[in-house]
Amino acid sequence: MLGHEAGMHRLLLLALTPALSGCVIGTVANAAADIATLPVKVASKGVDLATTSQSEADKKRGRALRKAEEKAGRDAREAEQRCREAARRGDPCPLPGAG
Repeated sequence: MLGHEAGMHRLLLLALTPALSGCVIGTVANAAADIATLPVKVASKGVDLATTSQSEADKKRGRALRKAEEKAGRDAREAEQRCREAARRGDPCPLPGAG
């Protein structure tokens, strides 16, 4: 009986070998395709990160302009405050930037 079971196991193993080898070959082929396309994917991602779209550039420019306007407004308020303080003391208004 044991000899018969061992023979069946071998027969089953031989029958499954072609089916399993197709899975292995398919997996190896998929891995090879992934490896072959990886440099292209990495390079395109690098280009995307290195370049700035027009909308991104517009947003960045808009932020820079708003910051500059905010600073100019702060500077003007501070200069006005210094001028009021100088007028209360009877002094002439200080030059801008004389802080």
